Amino acid sequence: MFIIKKRTLLINSTSLAARQWINKCLVPGIIKQRCCYSVLTADSFLRQSFCKMSAENQRNASKKAKHPKETLRHIRTREQRKNVDQHGPATVYVQVVGAGSRDNGPSLYVFSEFNRYLFNCGEGTQRLMQEHKLKAARLDNIFLTRMSWQNVGGLSGMILTLKDTGVPECVLSGPPQLDKYVNAIQVFSGPLEEIKIAVQPYTEPQYSDNTMTVNQVPISAQLKASKRKRSPSPERGSPSNSPRSRSQSRSPQSERWKLEDSEELINDRERESPDRPGGSPRISTRDPSLVVAFVCKLHPKKGNFLVAKAKDLGLPLGTSAIGPIIAALKDGKAVTFEGKEILPGEVCTPADPGPAFIVVECPSEDFIEPVCNNEHLNRYHTGGAEDPASLVVHMTPESILQTDRYKEWMERFGPTTEHLILNEQAHTIHNIRSHKIQTQLNLIHPEIFPAPRNCETKKQAALHVPSVRGECLLKYQLRPKFEWQRDAVPLCDSREFIKEATELPGFLERVEECKQSLATDPTVLSGKADQYPEVVFLGTGSALPMKIRNVSATLLNISPTQSVLLDCGEGTFGQMCRHYGNNIDEVLSNLSAVFISHMHADHHTGLLNLLLQRERALNSQGRPFTPVLLVAPLQIMTWLNQYHDHCQRILSHINIIPAKFLTEGAEVPKYKTKTFIQSLLKKLDLEKFQTCVVHHCKNAFACSLTHHSGWKIVFSGDTMPCDALVQLGKDATLLIHEATLEDGMEEEATEKKHSTTSQAIGIGMEMNAEFIMLNHFSQRYAKIPLFNADFNEKVGIAFDHMRIRFGDFGAIPKLIPPLKALFAEEIEEMVGRREKRELRQMKEASLEVLDSGRINSTQAQPSVNKTAGTEDPTPGSNKRELEQPHPEGESKKLKAV
Repeated sequence: MFIIKKRTLLINSTSLAARQWINKCLVPGIIKQRCCYSVLTADSFLRQSFCKMSAENQRNASKKAKHPKETLRHIRTREQRKNVDQHGPATVYVQVVGAGSRDNGPSLYVFSEFNRYLFNCGEGTQRLMQEHKLKAARLDNIFLTRMSWQNVGGLSGMILTLKDTGVPECVLSGPPQLDKYVNAIQVFSGPLEEIKIAVQPYTEPQYSDNTMTVNQVPISAQLKASKRKRSPSPERGSPSNSPRSRSQSRSPQSERWKLEDSEELINDRERESPDRPGGSPRISTRDPSLVVAFVCKLHPKKGNFLVAKAKDLGLPLGTSAIGPIIAALKDGKAVTFEGKEILPGEVCTPADPGPAFIVVECPSEDFIEPVCNNEHLNRYHTGGAEDPASLVVHMTPESILQTDRYKEWMERFGPTTEHLILNEQAHTIHNIRSHKIQTQLNLIHPEIFPAPRNCETKKQAALHVPSVRGECLLKYQLRPKFEWQRDAVPLCDSREFIKEATELPGFLERVEECKQSLATDPTVLSGKADQYPEVVFLGTGSALPMKIRNVSATLLNISPTQSVLLDCGEGTFGQMCRHYGNNIDEVLSNLSAVFISHMHADHHTGLLNLLLQRERALNSQGRPFTPVLLVAPLQIMTWLNQYHDHCQRILSHINIIPAKFLTEGAEVPKYKTKTFIQSLLKKLDLEKFQTCVVHHCKNAFACSLTHHSGWKIVFSGDTMPCDALVQLGKDATLLIHEATLEDGMEEEATEKKHSTTSQAIGIGMEMNAEFIMLNHFSQRYAKIPLFNADFNEKVGIAFDHMRIRFGDFGAIPKLIPPLKALFAEEIEEMVGRREKRELRQMKEASLEVLDSGRINSTQAQPSVNKTAGTEDPTPGSNKRELEQPHPEGESKKLKAV
């Protein structure tokens, strides 16, 4: 007996059921022969019908047998270019990825026909490259100017993507702590065995390839003591005892008290200290006083041979004699032909000696003098040892650009040098597709789908040099000629987005019907007075950030002054900027707690930026600093400790509450953790904050928040159907449950430890939840997931930037008709893929049944039914690889029982 989805087939060569199934499930009419079948006819048909498919399967299997990470074509081409005398690239340009605005830090993409490079890789860089078709798989080197999360926040995701794509090696250049960073990210990424990460610190010789030579220029500064307002708290003691206010001379061991004070440690090695026999001190390599500038010089390019002029001079074009002549002329040598001397300038364009461009970051006033006095950079000033730089890229705050000293340094490059400014005063919209979808959704319900917002820019410094402010995809061409190019800069025209939506068949009609229905529904009207709690979906996709759905993050605003964040995937802060605009600092200041469900990268790699930006927000609001209460698997401390030791101070931003101590019946042995739990409940005005272990990866948790006013919100995290979650969420007001995959993909969902749409709804019904919001969709459902018969008045679909309140429960199901009209084309495509998958599964099952019947007929013993296993994925397996979209996006496996 074989199960295909929910259909049970009992087939043998002679059964009537087999013939009925063939007639019903396969293409009608193909095998009808005078309305009757013989055993031979059915068998023959199945053999003939599937022989092509069987051959195709064998070819696919042969392909799969090859190493999946086969060397990419551009890498093979590059290897072939080695040891061959080649001229420099003909086309080179510098292109802005992130313009430096608050929601997208500065990053730069450099293109040549031979190589690709990336300068800095903050959060959201990968998402922008995916949206704007900048191929990450072609990257040869990633240059980092400073070990700051602003610059490296997207690097872990980028490395995983390069590994999944089959890139065998990537070079990281910059601060020497990069190797520590790569080691640290393996806490949650697993071993990076399929990709070689070569770290080239500034202490190593210059980097050179087919395109250019890059010199790393270290710049060190004497940092002034940082200032932070702190409030004394029972959890952390007086401000003088905080890690951030301790002297730099204190040992790294004293700064890592969080892990040492936890109830259990990650491993015995973490417990070692200088005071214990045999223990060794932890060594901190963190160096915030260092930035690295990059001086990049293109290889010379020989002039082009002008065929028309050569013909006028009577050179022997089209003969074997022309080759040596062209080579000599392009090398700058004069040639004598038929007694006449021919100079290179007569038949060749001038050679290009190779321009230079500089990338420099000056993050604070402490670095102004070290940058301006750097001898290596000053060689490219007018009158210096080198020709003036063609372009200088400044990743520099506006406050630094406004200083006379920095302005004077910029002016010394001379009038021929262009300057590209990347900082928060950039006025550009990066995520065009997300902006478009949100603008169109706003037409359906302006309250539930608020219009996208941006952080407004302040007054820009007046610069007396040729300068351009960064915009997403703005180019500066270095070859074949120097020029700014704006043709790739994306346009964000809200009026055009609205016009496109209104022209869709039936969309306006469905919107109007929805509005009329909402206006006359008393249950919808009665709930509008309740403004809190408010749920804001900041990221509703899975695996990796994509152009429409960002990865997991949900903000729960409990009151006007208190909120908690449920998961925090990469780019969460950027999503908050695009949702709240200029109010972002006020929102961050209200954030009291963060819940991290598990240690997959799409659920926690936005945490560090959020913490750092929250400190900035508190300072700007004039409010004292207090740590965030972090409810998470204790294993997160291994990652945070390593980042703190080698990259950037972070531990003082959090008070850790291990998620396991909030499970039913758990004992909390330490007083400090009990104090943190009490503070959590008090700050959020909660009666209970509970967790439970769910069926996903190891140490994966769901959570439940019960308010003193009586409401209860349950967040599933990532899980397959789980009884413990049902018990945790009994009679919930709102269940937010993952629905990664569509119905019909139950086996794949089981394999990946996720839920299908119907499974998620079923859990909500079983726990008697008042309303169910589905989120965490596979990126194959970029715009909208497939609907099914289980959708009812208690179920809604989450979108990025969607905002709901309890009073909206009656309205959300009424939004489905206009949503279907808006995304009709995408739904039709997904239905088509589903039908192809189902037909393929039926064909495969039929062939397998016939093969099984033939084997059974030759064996005396009875057949034994097999049951597909549901083993856990291999520890450290790559969740991203499992969930990222692919052409049809379905597993070909069948479950046999």
